Amino acid sequence: MSEIQQQIDRILARVHDGGRITYDEGTLLYKHADLLDLAEAANARRFQLNPQPFVTYLVDRNINYTNYCITDCQFCNFYALPGDNKKGYVNSKETLGKKIEEALALGATRILMQGGHHPDLPLEYYTDLVGWIHQTYPTIEINAFSPSEIQHISNVSGQSWHSVLSALKAVGLQGLPGGGGEILDDEVRKRVSPKKIMTNDWFGVMKVAHELGLTTTATMVIGFREELRHRMNHLQRLRDEQDDSLARFGSGFNAFISWTVQIENTPLARSRFAQEYGATSTEYLRHTAIARIFLDNLPHISASWPTQGAKVGQVALHFGCDDFGSTMIEENVVSAAGAITGAMPAMEPREIHRQIRAAGFIPVQRNTDYQHLCVYEDPAADEALPSLADIRERAAAQAKALAAAQKIANVTLLN
Repeated sequence: MSEIQQQIDRILARVHDGGRITYDEGTLLYKHADLLDLAEAANARRFQLNPQPFVTYLVDRNINYTNYCITDCQFCNFYALPGDNKKGYVNSKETLGKKIEEALALGATRILMQGGHHPDLPLEYYTDLVGWIHQTYPTIEINAFSPSEIQHISNVSGQSWHSVLSALKAVGLQGLPGGGGEILDDEVRKRVSPKKIMTNDWFGVMKVAHELGLTTTATMVIGFREELRHRMNHLQRLRDEQDDSLARFGSGFNAFISWTVQIENTPLARSRFAQEYGATSTEYLRHTAIARIFLDNLPHISASWPTQGAKVGQVALHFGCDDFGSTMIEENVVSAAGAITGAMPAMEPREIHRQIRAAGFIPVQRNTDYQHLCVYEDPAADEALPSLADIRERAAAQAKALAAAQKIANVTLLN
């Protein structure tokens, strides 16, 4: 047995015993460990943190309030430049309300609302919008914006991150998703998204969110032609920040999710290095396992079926993931870049259950804070779950009946 293999065996044994590994040890595992040995260790870590044979999921909807943006990220095909009235939009409350109502009918407990960096919208626009949603739909959790959006709102309004987040929390904001993380290393960020938030500021905004008690998640996107050290720098910084937030505020990131960059319809696809962008499914699984092993202070890791597909998402449940993500009733950003959600924009609860059960686990619907809302131990209960097609059919029938009744009322009034 080689000396490297002996080192790997000692490191993995420590993981099975619940111990923490170092940056250099993580790098060694990433480079040399057998993929299935990593999966076994990642699963050990998963069951240390989440000992039951449950896989959770969330019923929610991703909603975009605007796609106008001034950051020109090289991996994005979602945004429209200011003045582009053909592609660009700012959704009305009526449009957003219809999306929320459809999500509620499917059993959604949360909306994930994000948008571009609009150059003209003031802080009052965001507080009015969040306040209106909270008052109109009080049962829905509002996770909205991202560290980069908060920084942008702060720049436009001239107010601090703390003031912006405090104002949004006061009107109903409950969580700040970890969007815009990509690779949290400025060597990479300056190359692919130089106008967007840099690493220290991303973590700085999140630190304020933790101080204010907002629910937060952390993300990572691989495949930007980054080196292994960039990936490990991201994971190390994330673990260090989590240690600090837990010590100072008693809370931090409640979950981590990573995926591979989608470049099909983006400027990166036209780059002379296009063939070097992206990552394979095997690379995604290796990265997922390393993340679960290394991030021993983050309680949950979610599989990314929207970018990897349902089957790879299923396999990820045996590489340390304890969550299958969300229904993604609507998703526009990675879809525009060429992700699977462009062809299959939603996975209904019934199908999520099927995928989780096929992987050998019990599906559990959760909320944003990973509280269990319903444990579906009996597979027969899956058949009673609502479908998006049925909801839309009922809504269309109700609209038709309402129009017919209005027509009769108008005729009666005229007579």
